[in-house]
Amino acid sequence: MIFTQNTKIGILILGDLLLFYISLFLTLTIRYQAVVSQSIWDEHRTAFLFVHILWLFIFYISSAYDIKTFVSYKKIVEKILKAMLAGTIIALTIFYLIPGIVIAPKTNLLIDVALLSVLLILWRRIFWILDRKSSKTKIIFFGKSQEIKDFSDYLKENSQFGYLPVGVFNDLPKNFKNFIKKNNVQLIIASRNSMQNPEVSKEFYSMLQSKIGIINFEKFYETLAEKIPVSMVKEEWFLENLKEIDKKIFEIFKRMMDIIGVVVLGIPTLIILPFVSATIKINSKGPVFYKQKRIGKNNKVFEIIKFRSMGQNAEKNGAVWATEKDSRITKIGNILRKTSIDELPQLWNVLKGEMSFIGPRPERPEFINQLEKEIPHYAMRHIIKPGLSGWAQIKYPYGASVEDAKEKLQYDLYYIKNRSIVLDLAIGVKTIFALIARKVH
Repeated sequence: MIFTQNTKIGILILGDLLLFYISLFLTLTIRYQAVVSQSIWDEHRTAFLFVHILWLFIFYISSAYDIKTFVSYKKIVEKILKAMLAGTIIALTIFYLIPGIVIAPKTNLLIDVALLSVLLILWRRIFWILDRKSSKTKIIFFGKSQEIKDFSDYLKENSQFGYLPVGVFNDLPKNFKNFIKKNNVQLIIASRNSMQNPEVSKEFYSMLQSKIGIINFEKFYETLAEKIPVSMVKEEWFLENLKEIDKKIFEIFKRMMDIIGVVVLGIPTLIILPFVSATIKINSKGPVFYKQKRIGKNNKVFEIIKFRSMGQNAEKNGAVWATEKDSRITKIGNILRKTSIDELPQLWNVLKGEMSFIGPRPERPEFINQLEKEIPHYAMRHIIKPGLSGWAQIKYPYGASVEDAKEKLQYDLYYIKNRSIVLDLAIGVKTIFALIARKVH
């Protein structure tokens, strides 16, 4: 039987919900060493309801339901254990710091967490095995592109997507329909160029009544990879998809949320400002703040402001991409970067309207000149405000080369096309979780 990605996610969530209450029932049975009474069950079920809702939310933001990332069972277990650790800390906070909670089941919570962790790991193992054995949607790719070939190979190596490529064609082969029937092909993914070929489009048209799906490659790629195949889109794609006039109301609401966010985060920033400033000055010579030119919306140059994390005159030899173990970063600067405290002064840039909380990361003019020459459509990321965090930072937290910039651009274009209140909230929450897990660089 073939299940869609959404169906699989639904099955996974329902399984988790069932295990939440099985674990709670077993916990109460072990704790009281007797059949659980209705009153005890009702009391704990109500108290744990809020915990369970929060756990589902934590599982979501930690990508525990992102089936596309299920590349190995080991990785799945790691995600569950990290999510359970975060969930346990939040549950303890709910039971002991929030007034109005009738019970504070310290022992019960610990037993429940231990049992639930084991059950969830076993459930993920069963899901992993069944998913590997389940039928995959057999597909073929159609079009002349290295990107199509690479994506076909990628799907073969990552069966968790639920697709099994059985061929890649550049031209219409003989006995094409026989090949389709023999290999039980259920979906054809064709590039925009191949669909414009009269012979190919006529063949596809004749197959519409045979229950074989035909989909544009760019759309298929965007849905699965959650990014835009930048090397395959042309000018008309941007004209069709990046319509700023349709986002006016969203941009107004986003500006309001930016201002609220600055007020909320600005107060703790002002409180820690003297301590961070003193630490920076003691650790190394130079100013507390570091200003750097960046490219903003509509290619407007502005100065980004950060707490200084590198030594004085770190760029005396010119602009260089920062690397993970950059020798120019001071000891205190390393801590500031890992905790993202160095980014807090950028709240001033957000307040001035030069940046937003969510958007493409602003790049330096020195790098922009190079990137626009080497990467098609790179300038398109500047049609909206840059952000403190963004879809590219969440999906691809790297960036020290032209290839990294090209990969990030694909995610930036996806965000620009699909940006919405829901997507911004998801990015914001995932950013917080990533910061806690020290995954944002």
